[in-house]
Parts: sequence; C-alpha cells; structure tokens
Amino acid sequence: MPQSPGTRFTADPLTFVVRHQLWDGNVEDHTDQGVSIEVMAAITGKPTTLLRFNCFDVEKSYIYGPENPELTTPGRVGGGMGVHCWIDPITDGNAISWTIRTLANKLPQMLNRAGYAATAEATDLAAIRAILPNVESCARETFMTMRNTVKHNRGTEIFEAGNIRFGLEMRRQRNGDGGLAIHVLSDIGGPRGKSYVEETELLAFDCFWQGAHYHYGPRNKNHRINWDMTIIDDPLVWTFEQLESKRLGAMIERAGYPGVASDLDLDKIAVALPALKKRAFEMYEEGERLTGHKGLPLEFTPNMAAE
Repeated sequence: MPQSPGTRFTADPLTFVVRHQLWDGNVEDHTDQGVSIEVMAAITGKPTTLLRFNCFDVEKSYIYGPENPELTTPGRVGGGMGVHCWIDPITDGNAISWTIRTLANKLPQMLNRAGYAATAEATDLAAIRAILPNVESCARETFMTMRNTVKHNRGTEIFEAGNIRFGLEMRRQRNGDGGLAIHVLSDIGGPRGKSYVEETELLAFDCFWQGAHYHYGPRNKNHRINWDMTIIDDPLVWTFEQLESKRLGAMIERAGYPGVASDLDLDKIAVALPALKKRAFEMYEEGERLTGHKGLPLEFTPNMAAE
C-alpha cells in the first residue's frame, strides 16, 4: 500500500510510527486515505508491528498482531494474521482521539492480546503517556497536511450542462501512460462570475491505456478506483454508461458535493451528452492514430498543480 516513511516516537521498548496512507480501490483493499498509527518493537531482533490503528476516511479500525502468525480469528472470511476490530465513529468519536485515549489506558492489555506478553511486561506506561501528546499532534498534522489531492487541467474542450460542465482532454504522463480524460467540473463558493468563485473538479475519469482509473473528488477526498480491466472492456464506454444511466448525481454526492448533486439539471445533461460522447470517441481515435493507444497524445501533458 502507498504510505509515507512515517514519523517515529520511541519509549523503549516501543516505537510509535505515524504514517500517511493512500489506498486505491482494486489495488489495495479499498479506496481510502488517512493516517495509521503503528505500535512497533523488536521481536527476536526483527522490527515488528504489534498493533496498528487505521484512522482513515472510510476504514476506522485497529488490528491486534498484524504480523503474528499465531494470532488469527477462527472462521474469519479471507483468513490472514491478526485480529481486526472496528472503531465506531458514532460511539467512539474521532478515530485519532480514540486511539490516543486507548493507548494511554489499555496499551499493556492490548499488547498481551496481540501475543506479546514480554513486551507488555517491559512497557512503562508513564513513559508512553509522556510521548502520546506528540504522537497525537503528529497524527493530526499528518491527516490535514499530507492528504493526496490532484488538480488536473480542466480539459481542452468544454461542454456546458446546467450547473456542471464536462471537459475533455487527451492526457499523457511522463511514464508514457495516458489516454482520454473526462473532467466533471462545477463552480464552487458562489454565483458564476464572482471573482472569488473557484471552478472545481468533482469527478475525473482517466481512460488510460495502462492504469485506467477514476477519482471521486480529486480536490477533496481524492478517492481513486482502478477499473478491473478483466471485466471492463473499455473504460470510456463504461463512463458513458454511468452518465447515460443517470448515476452522475450519486457519484457527485459521494465525491463530497451534495449541493451540486441536488441542483443537477438532468435535461441539460441529456442535451449535452450526445455531442460530448461524439467528440470523446473522436479524440479516442485520434490518440490511436497518433500513438497506437486510444486518446493518448504525442506530448506530455502536466497537471495544473505541476505547472
């Protein structure tokens, strides 16, 4: 899973590691983003994660003994090491706050359940409590500042559709991957024409020839899902199936923009779709003529954030 190297806080024999995590759907377990807090120690001379707390957008959980082959949950579907439990945001509140409180009060018991009784016995809870404020501060800062978001170009051809617009762009990354991108855009923060209004990308469909994927809220949560190309014959065809079957509102709401979703004008969208679709497949064919890959241009096209 993609993750930052992490920041370490040590109170012998334990080390706490705070990392930013970015998971892509159909690559990692599910699409998600957030902060993990790992409790580590040397076990038979090897650095080992004893406990892991996932403080993510979607998954809020903790795992006893994620590297302990002797610790499993009988009958758990999928098997795997460790015992996986959930943080309930309704009853437990903020996942980072809950994690810090639990570490301060229940760490020896949790280490015992994870299968590391000797480490639990050697743990100085007073020393742990002394460094936990720094662990918490780092976790909160990491959650807020290390979030992965992206600002794409708006597209080279724009199709207006009521309170949203579609942008088409032939994209090429530095590694040679790329293809046709469809950007779903809207004006956020006030009425159109005001200087403080910002055009924001709500959804992005990157119909690439290698790593084809789509984004929910590239400038917000940036939850990315890679298409399973074993069952999806063509990501551009799939994208228009969603647009034509009126799933756009639900997708925009999941991206974090319920107000935009509620104001969609389905008649305007229906009028815009035929021209959008025709031009999208023309650009698809242009890329194949130029490079042998649908929608892929000859030259590198940087994201706006990289310029």
